[in-house]
Amino acid sequence: MEHKRVALTVSLPHDLARRFGGLAKAEAKNKSQLFRDMFQAYEQRRMELEFFELQRYGVRQARKKGILTEADVEALVLQGR
Repeated sequence: MEHKRVALTVSLPHDLARRFGGLAKAEAKNKSQLFRDMFQAYEQRRMELEFFELQRYGVRQARKKGILTEADVEALVLQGR
């Protein structure tokens, strides 16, 4: 399978570009690989934050219904069977 790549041009302030280049050098990666790694890390972090927000929503909804412990969850599951 052929991997296709798309060139992407990014404009950065001089200082940020210098730091980015220095980081790529320190990591022994080219700038494209460093960008891919950073993007994947950013994407992963966003997914984690979304998951935690969904967890908090679930906790709020459970508390509204008086579900506070694992025993409460088990009782609710058994009730539905």
